[in-house]
Amino acid sequence: MSDNLKKATLGGGCFWCVEAIYQDLQGVKQVISGYAGGRVENPTYQQVCTGTTGHAEVTQITFDPQVISYSDLLYVFWRTHDPTTLNRQGADVGPQYRSIILYHDEEQKAIAEQAKHDTEASGLWPNPIVTEIVPLDVFYPAEAYHQEYYRNNPNQPYCRVVIDPKVSKFRKEFKDRLKEL
Repeated sequence: MSDNLKKATLGGGCFWCVEAIYQDLQGVKQVISGYAGGRVENPTYQQVCTGTTGHAEVTQITFDPQVISYSDLLYVFWRTHDPTTLNRQGADVGPQYRSIILYHDEEQKAIAEQAKHDTEASGLWPNPIVTEIVPLDVFYPAEAYHQEYYRNNPNQPYCRVVIDPKVSKFRKEFKDRLKEL
């Protein structure tokens, strides 16, 4: 990774959904689905799905801050999942689907806390935001079959029913920030 690239680690429900959105943003160089925020070393998908490891499904986003800022990544984050539902996104229920920002340094922490405050004050969401803002300890990449899941499995039922509408809405709302598709 060159010196000018940075990382952000975000969880907003199923990592397939979050990955599909951030892959399309200008300035994003890589998105890796994985697990963070838990107590079990090297967790598997099956372990995380039990909801007992403490991990959330997250994505680690490598981005060029000269093209897209951390604040801009968070702006998209607040608008592409429901940060007011505790341990739930749609039909996906459990602590592994919680809304979470895992900051990499004190600057990211301050930006995340300000962004959360500003989003709450904006009235975007009628209910209180429950997103956790915690330091990143360890990020564990998910198994290979989870990477680029939406791109590799566009006809899978979950992709068609859950991810397609999210991506369509995102592409419409953020069309000026998309990579050329």
